[in-house]
Amino acid sequence: MSNFAASAGPPLLCLAGPTASGKSAASMAIAEHLPIEIINVDSATIYRGMDIGTAKPDHKARAKTAHHLLDILDPSQSYSAAQFLHDAQTCIQTIRARGNIPLLVGGTMLYFKVLRDGIDDLPSAPSALRSEIQARAQACGWPAMHQALAEVDPITAKRLAPNDSQRIGRALEVYHCSGRPLSDFFNQDRPTASPIRLISLEPQDRAPLHERIAQRFDAMLEQGLEAEVRALHARGDLSPALPSIRCVGYRQLWAYIEGLDTLSQAREKAIAATRQLAKRQLTWLRSMPEREVIDCLSPSATRAVLNKALENAKLKHQTNDTD
Repeated sequence: MSNFAASAGPPLLCLAGPTASGKSAASMAIAEHLPIEIINVDSATIYRGMDIGTAKPDHKARAKTAHHLLDILDPSQSYSAAQFLHDAQTCIQTIRARGNIPLLVGGTMLYFKVLRDGIDDLPSAPSALRSEIQARAQACGWPAMHQALAEVDPITAKRLAPNDSQRIGRALEVYHCSGRPLSDFFNQDRPTASPIRLISLEPQDRAPLHERIAQRFDAMLEQGLEAEVRALHARGDLSPALPSIRCVGYRQLWAYIEGLDTLSQAREKAIAATRQLAKRQLTWLRSMPEREVIDCLSPSATRAVLNKALENAKLKHQTNDTD
């Protein structure tokens, strides 16, 4: 079992929130006042060539403040929570060694969970089992596999979308390999010798956030998202079966490029899928009662996040003084 939380060190500052909640702006405000380096907690920005649709920080922001775990994989590759934990631990250690403050920012809540709680070593599935699960999915569809997962691991199934083939398949592999649901591996009691401070940007009213999501997606289209997806499609080695192409926005425009939808239909589906993603992210966050909630729609949200970051920096110095 890997457990970062048990390691020594000052409080680790984390900034979470649903998509379009203003995390990037808040993190850059913190960078104006503290010597931070940002570690991205995001399962989409890890992919090279996927910039517009993942709302990656622009070159100006990246030149001003170091960003880690961006552009580390080709879209043909997959990435696990265990890999994230290992990479994040490495980044945290090197950032602190430079005398700077690691700030973990993103919306992939599973990554925050394993950072906080650690993760058990999961069993490896034999190729025959993996092939069998894939064959069953091809025959009956991933929503049916999702239902099968719900019967043996309702906790994991509840947080997964019915078409999330990668995670549904992996959860079924773990169950059939070990006889234990995947959720068991994430629910062990673990020591928390090093506190993690989780600041969460959440809307008090979802309707304005939904409007912001639609406006942001339209801005992505204006910035050239369709051309970005066409470039990925033209490679010929990618498909919607991959986690990268299943990212919201990319999956819907992929269907448009293949003639399955009109651009208007793809836009509507992408906005709806992004809203559903935000709903799932908020559900994850509510399972973390220790988080400190700030209304992301408040005009003073960025200042409130900055104030908490400054408080954490003072606590860091107090911790160092007592070492």
